[in-house]
Amino acid sequence: MNSKTLLVRDVMSKDVVTLGRNEKLAVADDVMRLGRIRHLPIIDEDGALAGIVSQRDLFHSGLLRALGFGTHAKDQAMGLLVLKEAMKTEVVTVTPAAPLTEAAKIMLERKIGCLVVVEGKKIVGILTEGDFVKLALRD
Repeated sequence: MNSKTLLVRDVMSKDVVTLGRNEKLAVADDVMRLGRIRHLPIIDEDGALAGIVSQRDLFHSGLLRALGFGTHAKDQAMGLLVLKEAMKTEVVTVTPAAPLTEAAKIMLERKIGCLVVVEGKKIVGILTEGDFVKLALRD
């Protein structure tokens, strides 16, 4: 298979970890650290994509509110705030049937580290920079 014919579904990660938008930032922080995940799609009560949070978003939302108050205050803020207060609601998505070259172009143009792969409202995968690295090593 040459890279011109590759589709998003051929390279995406199918096991997507998601959290609900009312989960605490501390939960997301733990999930991301333990799973070594950098991007976490956030779902609403119906399981539909509601937003996305990155490690950087978590760091900033928890830290900005606790600035100058030390680790204890940061941990407290992370335990109080919920994901819907930190997540980005404009999520760039792609379908599994999209050409991989198109997905790569979107990520580069928008300077984003991942695309959430959806069919309708259902999350079916995630395409990250790491998936492109794995692809390069596959050949």
